[in-house]
Amino acid sequence: MIRFYILLLSVISFCGCSSNQNNEQFSKGNTYASLEDTIRYVGINTCKQCHADKYETFVHTGMGMSFDLATRKKSAAIFGSNRVIDDKNKNFRYYPFWSGDSLYLKEFRLTGRDTTFSRIEQISYIVGSGQHTNSHLMNWNGYLYQAPATFYTQKGKWDLPPGFENGFNSRFDRKIELECMTCHNALPEMVEGSINKFNMIPSGIDCERCHGPGDRHVREKLAGDIIDVKKAIDYSIVNPAKLSIDLQLDVCQRCHVQGNAVLKKGKTFFDFKPGMHLSEVMNVFMPVYKGDDDSHIMASHAERLKQSSCFIVSLQKSEAYNKDHPSLEPYKNALTCITCHNPHVSVRETDPDVFNKACRSCHQESSETAHQLLSLTCSASKKERLTVDDNCTSCHMPKNGTIDIPHVRVTDHRIRRPVSTDQVKKIREFVGLACINNPTVEKVIVGEAYLSYFEKFVSNPAFLDSAKRYLPDHSSGEISSNFRTLIRWAYLKKDYRQLLSYLLEVPSITDSLRKVSYSNEDAWTAYRIGEAYEASQQLTTAINYYSIAVKLAPFALDFRAKLASAQDDNHQYADAKRNYEFIIKENPKIASVYVNYGFMILKTERNPGKASAMYDKALELNPDFPQALINKAGISIYNQQMKEAKAFLIKALAIDPNNEQALTLLKRLN
Repeated sequence: MIRFYILLLSVISFCGCSSNQNNEQFSKGNTYASLEDTIRYVGINTCKQCHADKYETFVHTGMGMSFDLATRKKSAAIFGSNRVIDDKNKNFRYYPFWSGDSLYLKEFRLTGRDTTFSRIEQISYIVGSGQHTNSHLMNWNGYLYQAPATFYTQKGKWDLPPGFENGFNSRFDRKIELECMTCHNALPEMVEGSINKFNMIPSGIDCERCHGPGDRHVREKLAGDIIDVKKAIDYSIVNPAKLSIDLQLDVCQRCHVQGNAVLKKGKTFFDFKPGMHLSEVMNVFMPVYKGDDDSHIMASHAERLKQSSCFIVSLQKSEAYNKDHPSLEPYKNALTCITCHNPHVSVRETDPDVFNKACRSCHQESSETAHQLLSLTCSASKKERLTVDDNCTSCHMPKNGTIDIPHVRVTDHRIRRPVSTDQVKKIREFVGLACINNPTVEKVIVGEAYLSYFEKFVSNPAFLDSAKRYLPDHSSGEISSNFRTLIRWAYLKKDYRQLLSYLLEVPSITDSLRKVSYSNEDAWTAYRIGEAYEASQQLTTAINYYSIAVKLAPFALDFRAKLASAQDDNHQYADAKRNYEFIIKENPKIASVYVNYGFMILKTERNPGKASAMYDKALELNPDFPQALINKAGISIYNQQMKEAKAFLIKALAIDPNNEQALTLLKRLN
């Protein structure tokens, strides 16, 4: 285990520091135009006009095929009447099917042989090239959600998506937010003040994700300003091959290190551009385990590569060499992603010997033939080598499963000597979170990383305790400096007394909650304060803060639903009605809104038929909504339909056996 910690420190020490200075003579006094805020993105079709050869191969790569409309051509899935996903935990089944040229997903429930529930949703987009998976998204008036169905290509199998298994099926409610979209696609046009609403969504990762916005480049070339790129760098566009090694790796790490990303203050997931250090925009944290350093997640290619001795040694040698031999392409003297991968050509269309040649460039004596060199440098027998066609990667970079995506085997980019199963320890002990792209990360950001890890991955209270160690609050100054993060911590801790004590300590700071942003940080802070006041029976003050949240994020519908519910409880029925109807018009697929609005209609209009229709809409979306069933029971009691009322209550208790409201009503009926 000592070796593991030394290796981890070596990796972290590299991240965030400049790996070489070999590019100074070319870049001194020059800045890439694409880093300027005024330079616009031009789109892949503009790039195609001059770079048709690159375009034609790139669109067939995993990146080029990463995202598109749900069409038969895009889909890699197998369809048929026997292709049904069975969620035994939630007692739902899912059947994907085509109707004409449109893809649909049917969710249904069987009781015996009878279908007792059915919901059909149209699939708008398919995510994934099909090499490993196809996942599916729905678009409701611009609001994106993930469907509970993924096709796993390698096994030819339909199943629940990652994170939906083992009783955690969120059905049609998982929001697709900006972080997801900006890695699985080119840059979308998101509605500011929303969580998951988009005005425009591109079709696949495009050229400018790796080369930066191309407006200046296009204008210069059309004006005849041509650079001989064999002799100099063209600063109108980024060519990652000519970046320093650390900057080049950051281009890849933007998406090929799938970790726990914590944005820097004021930054968004739109802000990283090739040629920047990733740490200028975000710090990416990964969990560190003792006893099981063999495990890895799907998109961890860069992080795993940097744990390889091959990478570490090549970096050290290239630094020494490049210091005296400046190069327009510094990566050629080290092992980086594009040493083996041509981003413009699909891995599936790349000759395996391309990867072997990269290995042989270091593991050989220059005078030896390929056959002799393998005999010299490989400890495996000739028979063993021939079984894998003398393919270095098959043994030293084996394909294996990942800890986050089921039914998938991917290449582990940690290059090492083969390890037998018996040699791999299986006891995993969580050590902590490590920032893999910035060794000098601030302590407060480490605290934010633990909060994010708690929210996104593992809801273990221990992570909140770990976060607090990095979030000082011993003075008004410390509280002011860390106010939004401390509010978030206390909210997740459900320590509303502590949360409100922060407000008492720095009461005027809430006046600063006024920024509209893609992250909705100020809106979230106001919302969390509102929750604390409502839990403390201070409803009017809670409504004030919910109103701030809605003003800052008018299309974050969860915020508006909370405001409407609080206004309803505070007898502000006209305001609540406007907010409920706004939500239903924006997105008519939110079951809880129909339940709450229906109950308010019953109170204010004394119209049980209209209220019941609202509850029916909720149950059409979610048949396992206890409050909707209880409210239907109430309508049945009002109509003297006691048998129907009991049936609704029994069904509600089957879902939530300890529901006090249902238990009390059923007891009275009995």
